[in-house]
Amino acid sequence: MNIQFIKLIEANSNLVNVFNRWENDPALIPLTRPSKNKQDMERQVKMSLEELTQRLENHHIYLIYLDDQLVGEMNYMVDPSHLYKKEPGTAWIGITIGESEGRGKGVGYVALQYLEEQIKQQGLNRIELGVFEFNKQAQKLYQKLGYEEIGRIDDFTYWQDKMWSDIRMEKDLRDN
Repeated sequence: MNIQFIKLIEANSNLVNVFNRWENDPALIPLTRPSKNKQDMERQVKMSLEELTQRLENHHIYLIYLDDQLVGEMNYMVDPSHLYKKEPGTAWIGITIGESEGRGKGVGYVALQYLEEQIKQQGLNRIELGVFEFNKQAQKLYQKLGYEEIGRIDDFTYWQDKMWSDIRMEKDLRDN
């Protein structure tokens, strides 16, 4: 199993198509974007090439390859307004394993370790993330990597006919 990471420098229409497919995958929507209700969850989202190009202005995006197949993406931004703890020098991270071939094989674990290293090299000391309350698999992964819960935002996202919390977690990179 060969896992590679490539920093996205320039957006292209092929990537926009892949990202749009992942963003609108019914299996991924509940895990990757908050929804207010069933209709919101079923809403189709279409990103343009221009929007992905703009996203690169404040997101560091890395493409995840498994055996030369693009299977996901991970990213971070520095000090966004939605941080739970407003500590300067904090990276907010996100990861999507968009292709089923990349799931359940430890790709996320290796990818997050790589992302943490990139963040450290930028001189940042803290990472924060949000994970939906029902996403037990992701919570276990983050805990295994040393992330600790720092708070919850109630009624954050809709799934399976009810509202769920967003669990906010952090990791201090100076401890590693």
